[in-house]
Amino acid sequence: MFFWFLALSFVLVALVFDSPALDYRMVMLGSLLPMVELLAGGPWALHTLLAPLVVLLAVMLATRGRRLARRRWLGLPIGLFLYLVLDGAWLRTDLFWWPVFGVDVANGGLPEFKPAGALIALELIGLAVGAWAVRRYGLTDRQRLRLFCTQGRLDRSQMGADRRQPRQR
Repeated sequence: MFFWFLALSFVLVALVFDSPALDYRMVMLGSLLPMVELLAGGPWALHTLLAPLVVLLAVMLATRGRRLARRRWLGLPIGLFLYLVLDGAWLRTDLFWWPVFGVDVANGGLPEFKPAGALIALELIGLAVGAWAVRRYGLTDRQRLRLFCTQGRLDRSQMGADRRQPRQR
C-alpha cells in the first residue's frame, strides 16, 4: 500500500490544515516511513504511538526559536500519526500502545497485509485521490509543481480559504 498512504496523507493534511506553507513532502515521507519495518521482518517501533510522539517532541525541541524549520519538520510526525490511522495499526492494541502493556511485541505480521483484494482496492482509491489532488491543487501547472517538488508547498491561491467566494448579502 503505497499510493493509499501517500495520497491520503497529503490530501487529509491539506484539507484539515489548509496551510500553503506546510512541507507536504515531509507529511508524505512520515506516512511511508513505517513501511521500512517490512525490511526488518515485522512491525515494531514505527507502528506504535510512541514513535510519532518521540519524533514530535524531538522536532519541537530541535526547532525551538526557528519557526520555518519547525514548520518544515512538523510534517514528519503528522505523517507518522496518519500512517497509524490509515493503516489501522491502532487496532492491534499490544503493538499500538507499546510499551505500556509490556516490552514484548507479539509477532502478528504487519497491519498492512490485508487480503489481496483489499490491498488492490486501497491502492486504486489512493491513485484516484492522488489524481483528484493533482487537479484540486493545480499541480498540472509547471510553476505550482516546481514549488511543491522543491519546497513541499502549495500555491496559496489553491488553498480552501483562498478559493472561497465572499458571501453576497
